[in-house]
Amino acid sequence: MTVAPPATEETTGGRPVSPGGWLGWITSTDHKRIGVLTTATSLVLMLATGTLALTMRAQLAQPAQHLVSTHTYDQLFTIHGSGMIYMVVTPFALGMGLYLVPLQIGAPGIAMPRTTLLGYWLYALGALVMLAGFATPRGAATSGWFSYPPLADSVNSPGLGGDLWIAGVFLATTGTIILGWAVLWTVLRRRARGMTMLRLPVFCWSMVVSCLMVIGAFPALLAALGLLAAGRADPSVFDANVWNIGYQHLFWFYGHPVVYVMFFPYLAAVVEVLAVFSGRRFFGYKGTVLSLLVFAALSMSVWGHHMFATGQAANDYYSLTSLALLVPAGVEYFAMLGTIVGGRLRLTPPMLFALAFIPQFLVGGLTGIMVGTPVIDYHVTDSYFVVAHLHYVLFAGSAFGLFAAVYFWFPKVTGVMLGHGMSRLHFWLLVIGTNLTFLPMFALGYRGMPRRVSTYAEFEGFGWLNLLSSIGAAFLAAAMVAFAVNVLWTLRARALGSAERAPDDPWGGHTLEWATTSPPPRLNFPADRPLPPVTSFAPLLDLRQRQAAETAAEGSRA
Repeated sequence: MTVAPPATEETTGGRPVSPGGWLGWITSTDHKRIGVLTTATSLVLMLATGTLALTMRAQLAQPAQHLVSTHTYDQLFTIHGSGMIYMVVTPFALGMGLYLVPLQIGAPGIAMPRTTLLGYWLYALGALVMLAGFATPRGAATSGWFSYPPLADSVNSPGLGGDLWIAGVFLATTGTIILGWAVLWTVLRRRARGMTMLRLPVFCWSMVVSCLMVIGAFPALLAALGLLAAGRADPSVFDANVWNIGYQHLFWFYGHPVVYVMFFPYLAAVVEVLAVFSGRRFFGYKGTVLSLLVFAALSMSVWGHHMFATGQAANDYYSLTSLALLVPAGVEYFAMLGTIVGGRLRLTPPMLFALAFIPQFLVGGLTGIMVGTPVIDYHVTDSYFVVAHLHYVLFAGSAFGLFAAVYFWFPKVTGVMLGHGMSRLHFWLLVIGTNLTFLPMFALGYRGMPRRVSTYAEFEGFGWLNLLSSIGAAFLAAAMVAFAVNVLWTLRARALGSAERAPDDPWGGHTLEWATTSPPPRLNFPADRPLPPVTSFAPLLDLRQRQAAETAAEGSRA
């Protein structure tokens, strides 16, 4: 382990660290600025791709509606799914790591800062390239977020939109691989004195295993995109079925680990929130660390359960490895429950989102075991049941972890507090909207409604469930408006100097980022504020407990 140097003034040879203003932001090698850029870009893209989903729900609210054409609808679901996975949930998770990991391990900065900045710009450029497909004569890509051949070749999906989709996803994925390397290398080489691997906060461990999956699995997506690009240049490539199935194997070797990259950092954010607002040390630390590592290893062995319906996957093997995921998942759930049971809960906005995460993601996890069972998967494959499962994982689960993280660390990043009233309004609208939108989709899928259809006939009997789902989507839209207004109003008040100033540690945090100022200085920790000794994964909690014990001892002697 390389011990991080003390936080002293950076030697720049008389040159400024970075220019000021917007140019300083987009060229900065400060990991905090790159992290803010990454997460802010992700949130903007979340709102943009979320509007595509609202259009789809408006179309499906009633039978035989044609608010948009079938071709336009195909573009909407393709870019919505692609945007959320490649451009929103995955990059936001890595953006949190960029900002928080150096702070939590007591480092003055991130490893490979210029390369890290390159990773962000590749990601941002990829998003722009993918969205540019809407400006082409035939529109954006139309073959889904996974773009299976031969549907996605240039014969069945002609136009520049498909080519721009490949280029955009390739650029964004390359950028996320770079960001993953930077975060992992920082953990391995820049930890502060006393910060052993088994003293890393749970969030840092979640980033370690996530980055290992990014490095190990994401190159498979680049290979799949290269194969797809070759097939669009020469469609005869996909005349041989081996390449069609080969593409699916490459894609899902990436596609299942990415689910955990989109989950582990948000799970860990929930863990941090639960421990702080329960007033307790996180329960089952070593078991959780081990479960994360086991989860990551198993994630590389279950991809074939996405291919049961092809008849060309080893059902017994992939079903067995899928069911084995229950064990590490159970460890993590019991650890969360063990933390809050018996604690003195403070129902702050971050805690509300963290508590809602637990039962909602459980629905996503249990239905994942169902679709990992071949006999059930055959019935619900490519139906709205799968849509519901995916959204209970990534929205009812990960998105609630995302918002718990935003409300928890917003004071650290900005130095001001978000409005509590609007935060609670956002929470309740989101809970109602999430379950009203996605719960009916399980019934729709089980009753036979296929996904990726732009309309349906009245006699099929899907109308009232789709109407419920579309009403729920309206609640989701209202929730996101409340969130955006809260953030923008608070940032405007901060610029005017009228926002509620946050103390450096408004929550009583357990990890090292709460030991520095809010927002932190360029090198993270002021020279006049030395790091507390690191004796566990919760050094600030250790410090407060030692101080309380010393005070009690002095009182007893007196």
